[in-house]
Amino acid sequence: MKRTVYDEDQESFRLVIRDFIAKEVVPHYPDWEQAGLPPRELFTKLGELGVTGFGIPEEYGGPGDISYKYSAIISEESARAGIMLGHYGLSTGMVLPYLLTLATDEQKARWLPGIAAGHIVLCIAMTEPGTGSDLAGIRTSAKLSEDGTHYVLNGAKTFISGARNSELCVVVARTAPATADDRRGGLSLLVVRTDSSGFAYGRNLDKIGLKASDTNELSFTDVRVPVEDLLGEEGKAFSYLGQNLPRERLVVGVDAVSRAAAAVQLAKDYVLERHVFGKPVAAFQNTKFVLAECDTEVLATQALVDRGIELEHQGDLTPADAARIKLHATEMAGRVVDKCLQLHGGYGYMREYPIARLYADIRVNRIYGGSSEVMKTIIAKDMGL
Repeated sequence: MKRTVYDEDQESFRLVIRDFIAKEVVPHYPDWEQAGLPPRELFTKLGELGVTGFGIPEEYGGPGDISYKYSAIISEESARAGIMLGHYGLSTGMVLPYLLTLATDEQKARWLPGIAAGHIVLCIAMTEPGTGSDLAGIRTSAKLSEDGTHYVLNGAKTFISGARNSELCVVVARTAPATADDRRGGLSLLVVRTDSSGFAYGRNLDKIGLKASDTNELSFTDVRVPVEDLLGEEGKAFSYLGQNLPRERLVVGVDAVSRAAAAVQLAKDYVLERHVFGKPVAAFQNTKFVLAECDTEVLATQALVDRGIELEHQGDLTPADAARIKLHATEMAGRVVDKCLQLHGGYGYMREYPIARLYADIRVNRIYGGSSEVMKTIIAKDMGL
């Protein structure tokens, strides 16, 4: 089915990204998986390519207000190649928008040029050991010093993506106690340098998938954060975090449908080459029916995701529609990748085969960015239920 979401310039950009991935990523990817993260130089190279500062104004070294479609193409090409660019998508697509929206002119002058050049990479620390989807339960504290010059940050975070390759971490911390009437109040965003005294890395968590992207435990022990590094207004973090969630969930949906499409292609290639009982696996009716079902599911979901990309481009993507996209795309991807692995037989369970890595990688899409259960709650509320 022909797609119409991208124009000629964007398709030309796709070829540039495809060539970059083929030359700079694919040959080294097994080493990155073994190491648990890509080398820091990856982000410098991405900066040289001009893709780390989408949305950053030209005065700060960025390309200006550029369509999300360019980011979507990078997600699609990464999935097509069966790789991840570390936590690039999180830094550029999920964390940077907070700075673009909330940073003061002085903060933008300090941070944005380095981000655009790939010299500063971003991560965000929300989840805590006892606090997942319930962000109102955050306990990490940031107390203002007596002289009012800095906050003193104490606490711990977990499941933090990309922290070891980041220079700045946006930390959600409690600057005032919650009240019985407002559990969500008192939370603020602090931009913390990862080389700050008292900022410590815990374990690089051993995930079942996404092996080439680090996921960390972090701890903060009397970390001094200048008041100049408060992002936005004190006490308004909860509302700020909600503003970027539709984009974040669309990102996950784009990734899910792209990886499902890659799984179908992998399975198709495999069944055409693999012979059993004297003929290609592709010759069996069951194989044809399974792949026909998978192909149709992917194309139907692609139409939904493409509509979301257009809505995001127009500034009209609603939280409920983003939830619908994420829910459907991630659940579909789980079904399709599983069926495609089954067509590989025993080889599908071997990590040397891309389908096995894809199977492990795709599972988390139904969890992060808000679980499928949270998406259903949002959709039901939008339905008036």
